[in-house]
Amino acid sequence: MQFMNSSQAKTISAIRTASRELVRELGFLKQTLAGTELSPSAVHAIVEIGLASEITAKMLGQILLLEKSTISRLVKSLVADGLVVETPAETDGRVKYLSLSDTGQIAMGNIVEFAENQVASAIAPLSEEKRDKVLEGLEIYAAALGDTRLVDPAKSEVTLHQGYVPGLIGQVASMHASYYSKHSGFGAAFEALVAGGMAEFVPRLENSKNATWYATKRGAIVGSVTIDSEDLGDNIAHLRWFIVDDGLRGAGLGRRFMQVVVDFCDAQKFDETHLWTFQGLDAARKLYEAFGFVLAEEQAGDQWGKEVIEQKFIRKLL
Repeated sequence: MQFMNSSQAKTISAIRTASRELVRELGFLKQTLAGTELSPSAVHAIVEIGLASEITAKMLGQILLLEKSTISRLVKSLVADGLVVETPAETDGRVKYLSLSDTGQIAMGNIVEFAENQVASAIAPLSEEKRDKVLEGLEIYAAALGDTRLVDPAKSEVTLHQGYVPGLIGQVASMHASYYSKHSGFGAAFEALVAGGMAEFVPRLENSKNATWYATKRGAIVGSVTIDSEDLGDNIAHLRWFIVDDGLRGAGLGRRFMQVVVDFCDAQKFDETHLWTFQGLDAARKLYEAFGFVLAEEQAGDQWGKEVIEQKFIRKLL
């Protein structure tokens, strides 16, 4: 799951709501569809067979996105009901082409008439501009769903990168604001501090002892962590702006970040690495302690816009 800001979350929620309403209005929750006594899958099969010049059960399964066993049962049922005819290919008797019988043609005609009337009634009150928007939106969304389904799984993997990328500051600040507003009640002051701090730090990446890593999934930034070698002085590294997308918590990304961080700090031979966090983030604390960080201080603080118990963890050079 890629990171969502509040605007994206609202859009996704609205699309899901509209999709549910669309499915219900089109009758897909009923046992039969399009004014027939046929199941939704049977209706789709009849339409696709009727539209195709040549089609096999395998091809039909690919179009309908159904498994081989499901398609096999569906085709057998349609043949048994006298709606579909199987014809062996002239060049290979093992290959059977599907076509509609006369009864199947009548059924398809009824399905098409029902569907066209349903759509016509729905768009009749709409202006031509709104009709075009409906068509464009449906085409775009259907294509996007298909593109997502066809994505190479390897491209969906989370990848770590080092350095700056355009949009990093804003995305990291947004992720922090989203997470800590829910878990700690922080508001605009906290987001501004994160954004301002990162904006000040990024130009200092020219110093090889400073580093930022970020993770991407399908091109979206889904996590980040930074080591600042300068702000604390005395050869002490400061681990800053460590955040992981909510959808990837528990998936090992935080551990990958921490491994990269401690390896970097050890290679740079920092005497210590310090980080600050808040009381109550137990999963994060366990992760820090797993990589050698020890709780050193606790104190109340309100610099983030709300009073919390701040915790300081220290990891010494091994």
